[in-house]
Amino acid sequence: MYDASGNRKYLTIRERRRFIEIARHRAPDVETFCLTLVYTGARISEVLALKATNIDRAAGIIVFESLKKRRRGVYRQVPVPRELLQRLNASHDLGHADPAMKLWHWSRTTAWKRVKEVMHEAGIPLFCAMPKALRHAYGVAGVSEARVPLNMMQKWLGHARIETTAIYANAVGQEERAIASRMWSGWAK
Repeated sequence: MYDASGNRKYLTIRERRRFIEIARHRAPDVETFCLTLVYTGARISEVLALKATNIDRAAGIIVFESLKKRRRGVYRQVPVPRELLQRLNASHDLGHADPAMKLWHWSRTTAWKRVKEVMHEAGIPLFCAMPKALRHAYGVAGVSEARVPLNMMQKWLGHARIETTAIYANAVGQEERAIASRMWSGWAK
């Protein structure tokens, strides 16, 4: 969870909230792209590959093809907030969208640039101002903050090995203190 210089590689709760706040004031395509990254922990290429048929509004999920697998056709379902589904529908007209067309017609470079612009405006420190930090933040939020079972986070993140998912239990700073506080809460009555 740290880079070679000892800096954390994920956004804190406060940084995530600020990123979401700034994203909500961007153009609808930028907003929905950024929010999809935040609320799914998906890789930037996985979000860029999404089509209207990958969004199941009735079930409240987004279906991603896991792109880091050694073969094509490996999918995972990630539950998402209704608000995200509503924003995706309003922005991309999911019911009338061409099922063969991707929701975002951007290159990876353009997508990366859009996310970086939102991060910059949100005041995210340079050492973690990258799209991958959103994936790491999703993992930390799920494992360390929300106490989602590792096997569920593994499934949602598309990890082949649970050991990879367990890395997200290594939170630092404010998140680490919150975890310690949960432990201490029952000690003194």
